[in-house]
Amino acid sequence: MGILDAIREIDQSLLLFLNSFHNSFWDRVNVLWTSKEIWYPFYALLLYFIIKKYRRNSIYIIIILALAIAVSDQFSGLIKDLTQRLRPSHDPTLNGLIHNILNKGGLYGFFSAHAANSFTVAAFTAFLFRNRWYSILIFIWAIVVSYTRIYLGLHFPLDILTGCIWGILTGFAAYKTILWIQKKYFRSMQPDISSTYLTVEESVTFLLFLFVYVGTILITINRLAHYQFFN
Repeated sequence: MGILDAIREIDQSLLLFLNSFHNSFWDRVNVLWTSKEIWYPFYALLLYFIIKKYRRNSIYIIIILALAIAVSDQFSGLIKDLTQRLRPSHDPTLNGLIHNILNKGGLYGFFSAHAANSFTVAAFTAFLFRNRWYSILIFIWAIVVSYTRIYLGLHFPLDILTGCIWGILTGFAAYKTILWIQKKYFRSMQPDISSTYLTVEESVTFLLFLFVYVGTILITINRLAHYQFFN
């Protein structure tokens, strides 16, 4: 057995293990959490703090962040077409073995755009805000969003891991780009990006928002299931 075959075998075994933990409640939760739309309020809060902390600098910060996400997403699509590795949901050797409840997704899955995009946002804003508690929070969020793709049988763990690494590199490159832009073109425009950070109180705001928002989602799904709304 070659090294690539050994990696694929480990990847497949790990998928089957991680994908085996499921029930009807978490099925509904993961279907919601994997969607981009459910996180729009959180993205809005991110944009609010970027604008609040960086004022006029926020214009090119937001543009670079949007470009970074687009690059991350499109590069994922390019690699999918080049490698042509089947998603678990399309792999005939896994037919009937995986828990797939949402859809089968596109034909190819290496590597995950969900993971890449989530970690691009996480890495970029972690470098930008320079707050330990925020960094922990945003990377937990990115991990949860990425894991939903395994839970739903849409990606192998290696698809996710590669997407995470690419997202972190893209986010870091985007952060370095905004530092270069300010130094090159907007040196006099305050505040200085490299020395601006979230305060403890502001990081607590993010924590409370996610706690309340995620808690509301979980309680709502639980109550709807209790009253047999989904039946």
